[in-house]
Amino acid sequence: MHLTTSPLDWYIARAAGVAAYLLLTVVVALGMTMAGGKRLKRWPKFALEDVHRFGGLLVGSFVTIHVVTIALDAYLPFSLSAILVPFTASYRTVYTALGVVAAELLLALAVTNRYRECLPYAFWRRAHYLNLAVWTAATAHGLGSGTDRSTPWLLALFAASVATVLAAGAWRLSRRPALSFGLAAAGAAVVVLVATGPLAFSPKPWNARTFRASITGQVVQNVGATRGLVSAAATARGAQRALLRADLLLEPSRLDATSFQLELLPSGMLCTGRVTQVQSFGFDARCRAEDGSRRFVHATWTLAGGNRLRGEVVVHA
Repeated sequence: MHLTTSPLDWYIARAAGVAAYLLLTVVVALGMTMAGGKRLKRWPKFALEDVHRFGGLLVGSFVTIHVVTIALDAYLPFSLSAILVPFTASYRTVYTALGVVAAELLLALAVTNRYRECLPYAFWRRAHYLNLAVWTAATAHGLGSGTDRSTPWLLALFAASVATVLAAGAWRLSRRPALSFGLAAAGAAVVVLVATGPLAFSPKPWNARTFRASITGQVVQNVGATRGLVSAAATARGAQRALLRADLLLEPSRLDATSFQLELLPSGMLCTGRVTQVQSFGFDARCRAEDGSRRFVHATWTLAGGNRLRGEVVVHA
């Protein structure tokens, strides 16, 4: 897990999650329309069922992409157990758990659909209502844990999705346009109020020039008779996540050569330079980023368990 820090992986994860949610909304709304007695006269029953079934397959495909890319990305603190077991993730535990539950319920529904002919119709039909539970959990997951949830474009998509499903449900039960419209408007309003109020997202700084963070990593030493190579690699967690690496080529009385790299997450922007001063348990470095900005880095740590390090890094412009 955590095999890449590429921003492309992070963009794919977010895009796949949004695509899966929109397709799920279409599938749920279409299912309500199909089960509401009067069907759409311009569309034959088999056509609606084929669209409904194909939409469900697409939802599963995009959910799979969403989960896999999040598992591979190094920015989010998700282990395999956090992805598979609800309430074990440290990131927005409740809302992430709702996403896990939604994905697993979706998998269970896929199994019942696969063996539909072998199951009693009444059981399959009742199980099929879980689609609404999946959609509800996915809505809460997106509003509570999505990093784009407070952006106008995604807020509009969520509001439209909630309005669509509520309108379809009200129309199925009552056939009263006024009730359908009222529920749709109320649902959209609640989404906007919640997403801009208690669930508003305050993003971490993007490519911060100044930040302080805790670091964990390791120090590796390869010392010969006349020269030695010391490498320190660490992950910084705080307001700005980052990866740090310092390499020192040592001679008995001086530093022969140094290199330093700071990779800012999730953008992947690199700041490269050199180590300017070495302490027993730390170093100072300076680097220049791809956008031309400069950063000065001060890292200190203590060793625990051999070559494992734990400490703090301070970065300023």
